Amino acid sequence: MAYQGIGVDVTAVTTTQDFELGTHYTDENGKIYKYVTYSEEAAATDGVAGEVAYYVAETGYAAHDVTSDLSASDEVGAGVLQANMSDNEYGWIQIKGPATLSIALTAGADGDPLTPTGAGDGTLDVTTAVTDHICAIAGDASAKIILCDFPF
Repeated sequence: MAYQGIGVDVTAVTTTQDFELGTHYTDENGKIYKYVTYSEEAAATDGVAGEVAYYVAETGYAAHDVTSDLSASDEVGAGVLQANMSDNEYGWIQIKGPATLSIALTAGADGDPLTPTGAGDGTLDVTTAVTDHICAIAGDASAKIILCDFPF
């Protein structure tokens, strides 16, 4: 299901499910968001707005289950968290369009393809292998701006 227009607050976080998981929302600027659930995983780490989230290895894409704990993922980028999230909370990640990260890229320069592989928790690194999941492009690496191209 997809929503367009008004009525969605992408910074809202809830403990109850307000939308169908996997719902997409397009804002007035053309940025696309996806409704997900957050999992702290073994690191017991809350998600921070502006961090990259990854699909959880066991549940992942099919369940729309994300985490900022890279070690608990299959190194597949999910999107950029739009709000601080704790375990089992529901909220939005940005999956398409320009986004500013809250922490710097592990490495890279403007125009580089980016991947979770080799990155630190909550960020991205430069793609070095053809098997790496490319989920963004560095738009302005020094300003932490990426061009999101995460999977729908």
